[in-house]
Amino acid sequence: MAKSKSKSSTTMAATADKFDLYQQSVQTPEHEVEFFEQAYREAYKRKPLTLREDFCGTFAVCCKWVASSPRRTAVGVDLCSETLQWGRDHNLTKLKPAQQKRVTLLEQDVRAGNTEPVDVLAAQNFSFWIFKTRPEVVEYFKIARSHLNDQGIMVMDMMGGGECFNEDHTDKRTIKKGKKGFDYHWKQESFNPITADASFSISFKFPDGSKLKRAFEYHWRFWTIPEVREMLAEAGFRESHVYWERENEEDPELDGGWYRCGAADSDPSWICYIIAIK
Repeated sequence: MAKSKSKSSTTMAATADKFDLYQQSVQTPEHEVEFFEQAYREAYKRKPLTLREDFCGTFAVCCKWVASSPRRTAVGVDLCSETLQWGRDHNLTKLKPAQQKRVTLLEQDVRAGNTEPVDVLAAQNFSFWIFKTRPEVVEYFKIARSHLNDQGIMVMDMMGGGECFNEDHTDKRTIKKGKKGFDYHWKQESFNPITADASFSISFKFPDGSKLKRAFEYHWRFWTIPEVREMLAEAGFRESHVYWERENEEDPELDGGWYRCGAADSDPSWICYIIAIK
């Protein structure tokens, strides 16, 4: 009876790998590499070769970057040893030995120390929102700028729209169908309009009814596009551009391309890029 009870109590959530689920749900390294190259070419008319990924987590983007060209190198910077180790075990090992040598990992604060200057510095997944005051963000942007070559760009993504301020709103998506599939839940836990403090969480739901609740939690300052662009200018960047996704006119169901835009339609939930040019 005890053995049977133990077997029946094992759920999909209990055996799930949260980092693998995150990568399947949130990250598209191939797209990021393509976009970095697009934005860099539009700024400097040449191919970027060196990348620094701040808040890199499992550094899947670093790995895809070096795999995309034998001339490319990448540096990943993150504070979390557990996340970095997962990336070593599951992402780095998929690369060829020669490619692995072109990935450097630093377990440290993104504001600490220095690295060789790079063409592209990425701070993705709203990660710099962990800095909640203007002086903190400006300081980080100045440090990020110092890590760039004379011809360098910084890449950040941003989100917004009314749904982002609705407490208890959950965006639910099926990532993988079938008995071994799962759903992704992005929840707006709280928002303080006076301080712009916001908390979000990621949970996963499985076909057996089990849930991996709050697998990841984020406690950020909700920054806006104009604020970020003003702080980039204050930090010394020459200019910045907003890239907005346009629909594919021939087939609206397909993703469109990313273009520099000075205006965009209001949307209850949107994501864009900000590119800062040194």
